[in-house]
Amino acid sequence: MLFWPWGHSAPIGAFSVYARQRSARMEPVFREAARQLEQRKPIVIASVVRTSGSTPQKPGAKLLVREDGSAVGSLGGGCVEGDIWFAAKTLLREGGPAQLRDYVLNEDLAAQDGLVCGGTMYFLIDPVPNADEQYAQFAREIVEAYDGGRPVALASLTVAPRGSDMTVGSKLLVRENGETVGTLGDPELDAEAKKRARSLMAMGKYEHVVTESGAEFFVEAYTTPPRLVIAGGGHVGRALATAASFVGFKVTVIDDRSEFSNRQRFPDVDHVITQDFVTALSTLPVNPNTFIVIATRGHRFDDVALEVAARTRASYVALLGSRRKTILIFESLLERGVPAERIREIRAPSGLDIGARTPEEIAVSLVAEMLLFRLGGTGAPMKLDDKYLRKVEDKARQPASAG
Repeated sequence: MLFWPWGHSAPIGAFSVYARQRSARMEPVFREAARQLEQRKPIVIASVVRTSGSTPQKPGAKLLVREDGSAVGSLGGGCVEGDIWFAAKTLLREGGPAQLRDYVLNEDLAAQDGLVCGGTMYFLIDPVPNADEQYAQFAREIVEAYDGGRPVALASLTVAPRGSDMTVGSKLLVRENGETVGTLGDPELDAEAKKRARSLMAMGKYEHVVTESGAEFFVEAYTTPPRLVIAGGGHVGRALATAASFVGFKVTVIDDRSEFSNRQRFPDVDHVITQDFVTALSTLPVNPNTFIVIATRGHRFDDVALEVAARTRASYVALLGSRRKTILIFESLLERGVPAERIREIRAPSGLDIGARTPEEIAVSLVAEMLLFRLGGTGAPMKLDDKYLRKVEDKARQPASAG
């Protein structure tokens, strides 16, 4: 068994299932895994599968360690990453099964490495032998999903029930059509993982599940990176394209005027389309991980563009403008047969209320709402509550201990 300094083995009690959005930053890990296994080289992949409290990384973060000790990805840096890297190197040298390890970020670590977090991170340290054809297949299918193929999900057993012969690290790949490859070690567990996986695929989310039997598994879904389609290349559209690209969206801009839809105006986006809004929005590939913002130059164009957007599979559709304009357009959409349930899903007026006035401020408001939609959260301020401030004040008033 592998240990590192400050190792901790707290019992895993009952806790609620959670589902969050994954980041496309893990894409390089799987691309490298596919390359290494194609070259018949062993690797170790360490994944954050659960956290509690405040931690530098959240579930889904990964570190791939090659045979020569070099690595791809990140688990948060500092002692955490160094110790997991050492454990991975030991596995590569000496062999051994996959292991679940926890790491408590306590005050000693804070003093040594600056990780003032105060939480616990749980890692699945997963050795992948050079002849593991099944994992090589999993990596290839995940890369294909990132590249625009069908979404997939990968479930990993993190805790086996007491007394069972199930193996930590066992894996089940779930495809969009329900096909599966591999097993977690139990048909009922496979069925539960499959159900969870298919609900996560649309936007590439993850979930940690504790079952009544005591088994625990971590399931991650993989799909294309989130794409933002901006209908309107005006001042707000330009600022929005910059802000959304910065936080990882693939951006497409549409405008029917060439002076507002060209590479000089939008040098860093993925696609610029000079075409009428209805035709462009009707022909673009749209999946549930697509975000559409309607920000054209007038009510007439907003109306028709929003109708097309509302009839797509995009999970997030937003309309820029006033409350009065929103009401008028919603009335028109209802008259033309857009279901009321779909209209309720449209973000209009769009953005978070931060008092935005300039195009750049409005773009920040919109991107903040899109990230809230993708990642979860409340949108509330993260400022310390008074109870924590009182603890700080009480501690500051205590005399320093002698010696």
